[in-house]
Amino acid sequence: MARAKRPSNRLLGIGLDAQDKHKRITRGEGFNLVGGSEDTHERMTEAVIKTSEDLNRKGRTIADAHPEELADLLRKHDRGA
Repeated sequence: MARAKRPSNRLLGIGLDAQDKHKRITRGEGFNLVGGSEDTHERMTEAVIKTSEDLNRKGRTIADAHPEELADLLRKHDRGA
């Protein structure tokens, strides 16, 4: 009997603090980031890219990483936390 495959991950970051009416959208492999002030969007982008780099060094991607590992890495790389 075949083992059920776990669904792949996809990160969605949503920033809600924009005051300037600027539309910020960043897409990458396994993630989409939308909205936020310039600083918030930059923080989200930096955290996701560093997380993705960490996973790549381990031979994995956002799509196949365990959700708890993703959460730990994102917290590690969030400079505003």
